[in-house]
Amino acid sequence: MPLFQAPAGPDLLSLAAARAERMRENGPMTDASIERETLTWDGFGVATRDLARNISATGFEPEVVVAIARGGLLPAGAIAYGLGVKNCGAINVEFYTGIGTVLDAPEVLPPELDMAYLDGRRVLLVDDVADSGRTLALAVQLLQEKGADVRSVTIYTKPSTIIQPDFAWKDTDLWIDFPWSFRGTVRQEDEGLPPTA
Repeated sequence: MPLFQAPAGPDLLSLAAARAERMRENGPMTDASIERETLTWDGFGVATRDLARNISATGFEPEVVVAIARGGLLPAGAIAYGLGVKNCGAINVEFYTGIGTVLDAPEVLPPELDMAYLDGRRVLLVDDVADSGRTLALAVQLLQEKGADVRSVTIYTKPSTIIQPDFAWKDTDLWIDFPWSFRGTVRQEDEGLPPTA
């Protein structure tokens, strides 16, 4: 059984690969070349509280909240608080290496999550956005292969995602400036360098 069923229409994996290839050929997008949506800290609070309410309303009671690091760390913490879940962990998956730049495929990085613990448990997997969806799809697959009963949640989804999360707050086709990442690192800020996500 496939992990996800792609909707009818264009092959979304091919579209995502073509988009990634264009990004590699054209270089990273700059602030001037891309329209953005900005999520404020207040908006983040509203989004994560709304998501916690929506999850609770379905009757799904996660035993563990797992963040996809790094983008899912803050949303996972806020949603875990909203649901009263104290057992949290993270899986570190890298795909985006900068604004509009990606690896050929998502990669799981150390340290590794204790997957054996998740066998048979209800797990809520959290990320900030399902853009191409490849990171989310990989993480869902890894958790399911270890026997977890997985539901996924993202703040945003994009039209190009290959997997729809079980819960999402908003759809957008814009690049998203999240309050925790849009300014870059303190070193970049102090040295006047552009953020690299």
